[in-house]
Amino acid sequence: MRDVRIGLFGIGLDTYWPQFAGLKERLQGYVQRVANRLARPGVAVVNLGLIDSPPKALEAGHRFRQEDVDLIFLHVTTYALSATVLPVVQRARVPVVVLNLQPAPAIDYEFFNRMGDLTEMTGEWLAHCGACPVPEIANVFRRARIDFHQITGLLDEDPVCWNEVEAWIEAARVAHVLFHNRLGVMGHYYSGMLDIYSDLTQHTATLGGHIEILEVDELAAVRREVTPEQIDCRVAHFRDVFDVQPDCPQAELERAARTSVALDRLVADRDLGSLAYYYKGTGIADNEDAMSSIILGNSLLTARGIPVAGEYEVKNVQAMKILDTFGVGGSFTEYYAMDYDRDEILMGHDGPGHIAIAEGKIKVRPLRVYHGKVGTGLSVEMSVKHGAVTLLSVVERGDGPLSLLVAEGESVPGPILEIGNTNSRYRFGIGARRFVTAWNSHAPAHHCAVGVGHIANRIEMLGKLLRIVSI
Repeated sequence: MRDVRIGLFGIGLDTYWPQFAGLKERLQGYVQRVANRLARPGVAVVNLGLIDSPPKALEAGHRFRQEDVDLIFLHVTTYALSATVLPVVQRARVPVVVLNLQPAPAIDYEFFNRMGDLTEMTGEWLAHCGACPVPEIANVFRRARIDFHQITGLLDEDPVCWNEVEAWIEAARVAHVLFHNRLGVMGHYYSGMLDIYSDLTQHTATLGGHIEILEVDELAAVRREVTPEQIDCRVAHFRDVFDVQPDCPQAELERAARTSVALDRLVADRDLGSLAYYYKGTGIADNEDAMSSIILGNSLLTARGIPVAGEYEVKNVQAMKILDTFGVGGSFTEYYAMDYDRDEILMGHDGPGHIAIAEGKIKVRPLRVYHGKVGTGLSVEMSVKHGAVTLLSVVERGDGPLSLLVAEGESVPGPILEIGNTNSRYRFGIGARRFVTAWNSHAPAHHCAVGVGHIANRIEMLGKLLRIVSI
């Protein structure tokens, strides 16, 4: 996948340059300082410098479109005509963030008033008056029906401002990944679980990407080609990555290893970045054998940035992909009980977990039955790392586009149910009772994704870039 491409341009007014010596060069320096701050691995910065006239604005719009930028930062360096801005953004047709960044916390009034030469004083003033045209730009964008976002602060030494810039870049990177992602869907829905049924066309239209329909037969066929050497190697890897409990039969580890190796090949062959699956497999031994031994392999894939959601939960694997691309994990979960004594909520699920966000080493346990599902075999037991967490649900309600439902809370220590599932305890600032009522009022599906850290603001920015509601 190519790097996310960030456009940058500054604005000025060409009439000023012959009037105020050195002003243009000074403002160009401001733009370069912004470009230096935007540069980072995985991000290509397309810096068009200082745009100071309507003809240059039109040319810049064409250039950004040719460069296929994902997001534009507009650095307002001084007063400039809105006509030097509108053609750029109109032609580029990508989201724009207005940077209203002053070069110093305040003008040095004493120095300024000692300058004496009114022309030089005006030039110095213009080097500090980037805030001046922002209302004009906002007005024109609104009348042109162009969504815009803004950051107000200092060019340097302003962590609040630059953290916000960082968040916009991260949101653009996540949107970029989603647009290029290949999501595999394998099997079928769990019969009767109506809330998780999804409109695949709406997902592609809203988030981008490609949805690849897979047959379970393909996994079963690849699984038959796995060699004993590959199985032994994968079992050794399981023992290294997981805390394999002594009562796990060797035959079950080998069965899971065969499926894990086959999954890796299927994902590579189909170039998948995420996967949603469920399949009963009843009556077809190879298929049932594959699907009942899939949890460990899917946990490894999830830890590698290829999230896997059970129960054919397309919405939730999208949420998991979003959180994982933000770098905070993204594990499949649902709330299933409340602890009123502690004012906490118990959340978890059967199936794969995200190794990277586990509190300690994930246990592997043998189960005599997969509750509500066909088969027996190995499962993983984990809790999410204690500390700040973010919950995310991609909501599909049928009366509009997708939306993003977000909550921030805390994973806390305490007793969990040791039944071979992912299990955690969560605390929310508004209390368990109010949280559950508020969350349900937005009509999400019963599954959601959980990641570590608080990133609700970044998810809100992602929603703005995707032009969908973040709640």
